[in-house]
Amino acid sequence: MSEQTTSLSSLSDLAGVAPFSSRHIGPDAAEQAQMLDLLGYDSLSALMAAAVPKGIRLGDTLSLLPAMSEPEVTGALRELADQNNPGVAMIGLGYHPTVTPAVIRRNVLEDPRWYTAYTPYQPEISQGRLEALINFQTMVADLAGLPTANASLLDEGTAAAEAMTLTRRAVRANADKPFVVDTGCLPQTLAVVRTRAEAMGIPLVEADLSTGLPEGDLCGALIAYPRHDGAIADPTEVIAAVHERGGLAVVTTDPLALTLLASPGSLGADVVVGSSQRFGVPMFYGGPHAGFMAVKAGLERHLPGRLVGVSVDAEGRPAYRLALQTREQHIRRDRATSNICTAQVLLAVVASMYAVYHGPEGLRQIAYRVHRSAAVLAEGLRQHGIEVVHDTFFDTVLARVPARADEVVASAREAGIHLRRVDADHVGISTSEVTTPAHVEAVWGAFGIDGADLPAIDRAAPDALSAALRRDDDVLTHEVFNTHHSETEMLRYVTRLGDRDYALDRGMIPLGSCTMKLNATTEMEPVSWPQFADLHPFVPAEDARGTLQLVKQLESWLAEVTGYAAVSVQPNAGSQGELAGLLAIRGYHRSRGDVHRDVCLIPSSAHGTNAASAVMAGMRVVVVKAADDGEVDLDDLRKQCAEHADDLAAIMVTYPSTHGVYEHGISELCDVIHAAGGQVYVDGANLNALLGHAKPGEFGGDVSHLNLHKTFCIPHGGGGPGVGPVAVAEHLRPFLPSHPLAPLPEDREGIGAISAAPHGSAGILQISWAYVALMGAQGLTDATSVAVLSANYVAQRLRGYYPILYAGDHGLVAHECILDVRPLTKASGVTVDDVAKRLIDYGFHAPTMSFPVAGTLMVEPTESESLTEIDRFCDAMIAIHAEIEAVQRGDVAVEDSALRRAPHTLKALAGEWDRAYDRDAGAFPSGSHVDKYWPAVARIDQAYGDRNLACACPPPEAFAE
Repeated sequence: MSEQTTSLSSLSDLAGVAPFSSRHIGPDAAEQAQMLDLLGYDSLSALMAAAVPKGIRLGDTLSLLPAMSEPEVTGALRELADQNNPGVAMIGLGYHPTVTPAVIRRNVLEDPRWYTAYTPYQPEISQGRLEALINFQTMVADLAGLPTANASLLDEGTAAAEAMTLTRRAVRANADKPFVVDTGCLPQTLAVVRTRAEAMGIPLVEADLSTGLPEGDLCGALIAYPRHDGAIADPTEVIAAVHERGGLAVVTTDPLALTLLASPGSLGADVVVGSSQRFGVPMFYGGPHAGFMAVKAGLERHLPGRLVGVSVDAEGRPAYRLALQTREQHIRRDRATSNICTAQVLLAVVASMYAVYHGPEGLRQIAYRVHRSAAVLAEGLRQHGIEVVHDTFFDTVLARVPARADEVVASAREAGIHLRRVDADHVGISTSEVTTPAHVEAVWGAFGIDGADLPAIDRAAPDALSAALRRDDDVLTHEVFNTHHSETEMLRYVTRLGDRDYALDRGMIPLGSCTMKLNATTEMEPVSWPQFADLHPFVPAEDARGTLQLVKQLESWLAEVTGYAAVSVQPNAGSQGELAGLLAIRGYHRSRGDVHRDVCLIPSSAHGTNAASAVMAGMRVVVVKAADDGEVDLDDLRKQCAEHADDLAAIMVTYPSTHGVYEHGISELCDVIHAAGGQVYVDGANLNALLGHAKPGEFGGDVSHLNLHKTFCIPHGGGGPGVGPVAVAEHLRPFLPSHPLAPLPEDREGIGAISAAPHGSAGILQISWAYVALMGAQGLTDATSVAVLSANYVAQRLRGYYPILYAGDHGLVAHECILDVRPLTKASGVTVDDVAKRLIDYGFHAPTMSFPVAGTLMVEPTESESLTEIDRFCDAMIAIHAEIEAVQRGDVAVEDSALRRAPHTLKALAGEWDRAYDRDAGAFPSGSHVDKYWPAVARIDQAYGDRNLACACPPPEAFAE
């Protein structure tokens, strides 16, 4: 034992050994001292005092509970979990118990190869999850009966809202006409659509479309198939009527039901939306879940979110990539109709793997078992004198029990089953994959039926599916859905795809603006605990006490660390948090009679979602110039405020700036906006550079959204899930998101529903709760300090090779730095893409490319990377600079260089070699042959994929050599 260890002689001495923060923060004290020495500072506090403007720095520490140990946090979360009563959820309403096959749960949902990956901007190192996503797209398109589906959306409610705006963009002649909404849609879907429509000024007409389409003009209609009460109405005539009036027909549906029911596409639907939750994804108290959208031919370029397509690589093989650059908010900005910039990748992968594992026949068997349970349950009710309202249904039975609904629901709850109280006279019962004969008998018992002869009732019960709506075409015919049905084959398939990807489990992902830090196992484990994972979002509040306590405690912690009065975790992505914050500002102005205040100022450097979110909140975007140093041009700001003195609503500003710099003018900016009658929205994307050192709510912000998948350790999951809570000052508290089905009355009043579930992606909030509890005030503060230290260390090591585009006081950056490749490109022809692809050969994911400035790389090492890994990255960038110099000298033409021909695959290395450099220089530039990451494909031809759009699984022969 070391002398230091043996000197610890008491329990009080031992209590402070190895806090979790020392596991989370990569560089140890000696490494931090080495990094500080390079920068010329003698302590972290001295560095932060120089970097963070004095006017915004905190005077006191954060007011949080003392940091807990990992066993303590696990124990505390166990106590919270034990306060939940998931029971057997038969509530329905779009959320159903399901069985996540263990091989998928352990090797996808709980595997860091899948959950620590980033959005597949670098497709050569993302082929595994891209294949899984194209499986998802194919699955959705097949079931929907339409040719193209996207790579998932945030949930069914937001998918329906996105479909509404899609119809207006696609049907320009009718763009100002009402959108008709079926009251048979799920209530939470209706709530989200109402919120979105009201903000964007879209007139809504709500009607029961099972009785036909109401009179009048329209741009489109949202049609339920099946309906929320279980009824299945044939939508064919309504769809035809929508088309006759020049609109688009959008159908909301259940993918499991579509294995037995005729596809909406075959009935004429133009767009199909829904949720893939019951394909193996736990209910998670409402999320995260992968919503979906499929469209008819001709609407592909209107799809919001992500779309995976097939292209070819430099070696002539099929290769997957993101197609059509569908993040329209980055292209169209204030003309965008969607602010969605990501997906629910991890959950879409789980759903797609569920379909791969079970195959078409397995899915049909599951669906029929679900349906048969409902049919038998309904027959038992009928035989005992209880009215069943609908004759045709898939999984939901609506029983009429005059004045007895409360009694029935309470009796079922005592038996461990949650039913849906529709009203005083009606009870809804939804069967699922986990429904057993015992559950059916327990439900009968709740209705007062004892001793029923289940086998006899089973024999007597007719199917409740309409013969005219039975599916008669084959689905999921592709080989991938008909091969991997044994656990052995499934395990190998999942492993094969995982090996094709680069994630945090392999090495550093130095993406600027994205904060790819440690997702600790202790934080992740509770996500899968049944008490959390199997909880239906609409159980009574007393049955979700643990989760509700966790939600409220996390919201209070987030309010404390940001300096705001209140927080809502309902927004289930950063884009949704932006929308919620702007709607709060809009609601505030309107409550004061300032309806005319609708201008949102946005700096020219802002993330594209800012402008898109402002438009979706019913605001007009006015751009504020950036000064030469990258900061907001305060003179132009004053000019714009003067021009819009009567109609200014807000400014959206990212702090530290999008350029990765602490701007001194932030407090003055806030004062200028407030003096002009506006509100200040501080985008919290870069909160990892502020936490513990400054609070947006104290230096002038009125509202912020936070990215829990950045600063607070929820993993990116290959491009989703995310959580984007909105934090507000006291005067904006009444305008937080609300939800009509929220279990607590206080959560039902506000601006309306932003997400389908009352608390958004509640199933992953344990991660951020655990992170804050483990780190405590000092740990969070230290994490910020080391993140800033690491970024400045990278900047200092590389500034002699790549100019650092922007810096603040003392030449310091915040938590990220921008490397300017443009001078090198001008001198050599080597592009930022070449650098990014060459980094793959060195064993790295590339930094953020060409954002916020084209031709640059934005690097964010985070606090979790060790000095060894940071130095390895810097060494790689310096070596690449030497390769660029060789091109500049004329030693090799850029077209023949390893830079342009990167990344190098095993096929290239083993095949005939006709390149201007040797094999080792191409494939092993770092000199290491050990633990080499091999990309699955060579450089992908992006343009070919857009010219030859293919967004479903290619035939197996496409991969033949």
